[in-house]
Amino acid sequence: MIKGIIFDFDGLIFDTETHHYNVLNDIFIEHGSTLPLTKWQEQIGTQTDFSPYVYLEKQLKLKLDHKALQDTFEEKLHAKLSTEKARAGVENYLQSANELGLKIGLASSSNYDWVSTHLKNLNLFDYFHCIKTSDDVETVKPDPSLYLEAAQCLQLDVQECLVFEDSANGSLAAKSAGMSCVIVPNEVTEAMDFCEVDYRISSMSEISLEDVIEIVERANSK
Repeated sequence: MIKGIIFDFDGLIFDTETHHYNVLNDIFIEHGSTLPLTKWQEQIGTQTDFSPYVYLEKQLKLKLDHKALQDTFEEKLHAKLSTEKARAGVENYLQSANELGLKIGLASSSNYDWVSTHLKNLNLFDYFHCIKTSDDVETVKPDPSLYLEAAQCLQLDVQECLVFEDSANGSLAAKSAGMSCVIVPNEVTEAMDFCEVDYRISSMSEISLEDVIEIVERANSK
């Protein structure tokens, strides 16, 4: 029986990922190149040593001012995110979870400052009983540590947790932790190859949380 839900953050609650990619790709286009979406998808939901500016240098075969590029990127990304709202249906799910008496957690490969700042700006921070980020583990997703830490924090067994994810790395982390996982992809993750998950929806606005839980519990009882 599901007793708690655990959300990813980037791309799932707040679609930073689509804006992140689009802003980077705009910078590439301005320099006469493009950032392949498949290349960027490898970085989503985890942390790697990939540098888009090194990659751009290799494409162009010339040296670039990384700091200037990063400053441009941060300015443009901040402008995009400052007007962005939570993805459709997210707050309804959080409200429903409260009404159902479910514990609510969050597990993100980003750091706590990034996650908490955006959650507060979205007026969603107070919904969460537990938030685990890259600050809490040695290895982020696709390693299961973040989800195991979140379950322990919520005082739940892994079988009692339902995870909502948008990325391949995130879903692999959730399933590796032994949890049920529902995929809610965004614009830049919808074409990813996901591991075998329990259910997939295009938006939290298309189906109620109660119905999702019922579908997952019914499937797991077979």
